[in-house]
Amino acid sequence: VQLQASGGGLVQAGGSLRLSCAAPGRTFSSYALGWFRQAPGKEREFVAAISWRGGRTYYADSVKGRFTISRDDAKNTVYLQMNSLKPEDTAVYYCAADKKVSGNRYEYDYWGQGTLVTVSS
Repeated sequence: VQLQASGGGLVQAGGSLRLSCAAPGRTFSSYALGWFRQAPGKEREFVAAISWRGGRTYYADSVKGRFTISRDDAKNTVYLQMNSLKPEDTAVYYCAADKKVSGNRYEYDYWGQGTLVTVSS
């Protein structure tokens, strides 16, 4: 499964962005999907995940209440709506897919190329 992430950019603190991750030509309705991020000099960390039917969502404590993960299987796309952004949210954001939902990056087999989010103070 090839994933293509998009939607990153430069935003001021307090602003919003919506990231998208698509799998053109593939049906990923049977996959769980996750978002991870990696800031310079830091480990890649879990942000959010959604189960294969969308019935369950999971969030890192640092983004809970600000970020929302959702999926549109008809469009083979997963979204990450990010509100109330903070400078510490600055990172490259990656989407990932696997048969099982997880917050552990080592359990995901398929990854997108990443999209950069920069939040200025």
